[in-house]
Amino acid sequence: MTEGWQTSVVIDGSAKAHLHDHLRWVREALVWKLDGLSEYDIRRPLTSTGTNLLGLIKHNAMWDSRYFGEVFDRPYPEPLPRWDDQTASGTDHWANERETRAEIVGLYQRVWSHSDATIEALDLGARGYVPWWQDEVPLFNVMVHCLSDTTRHAGHADILREGLDGAVGVDPVSPTRHGRDDAFWEARRAAIERAARAADTAWSS
Repeated sequence: MTEGWQTSVVIDGSAKAHLHDHLRWVREALVWKLDGLSEYDIRRPLTSTGTNLLGLIKHNAMWDSRYFGEVFDRPYPEPLPRWDDQTASGTDHWANERETRAEIVGLYQRVWSHSDATIEALDLGARGYVPWWQDEVPLFNVMVHCLSDTTRHAGHADILREGLDGAVGVDPVSPTRHGRDDAFWEARRAAIERAARAADTAWSS
């Protein structure tokens, strides 16, 4: 029993720091995807279901405020729609014309601070109740869920941004396009296209 307890303490300290560092990093990467784009481009629907860059940030802000707030009885202090408010259902996925970029990004950054305070105040084993899961779970589960969800949405943003203007990368200082020029990527894309067409011919008959 003692040995198991000691192991959990070691895992708690290192795992929480690791998860938290990655969560901080991927939040920043998601917000950076707006840089240099027009108001139209950050808001417009880029898929058939309406996925858009600013909406991804608004969605993450709303749900992180709930996961690291209400779940652990540490409610986020600003008024936001409840998770079960049917009148607000779906509005976290897009910004209306009255909501500014600065307001939504600012909200997300304030939610970061609130979330960080919850993470720092609790052990990984601290339990909270997730009403939309109808389950009581430890902070570890919530951190893993929020990290995977944010990473998934950052991946969405990667593809959307590349489709808009060809910009890639995770932050302003990282090398973009792996240091290769347009000619390299045009040749790479052509090679992949040829392989796809050849496979379709070979395996579709």
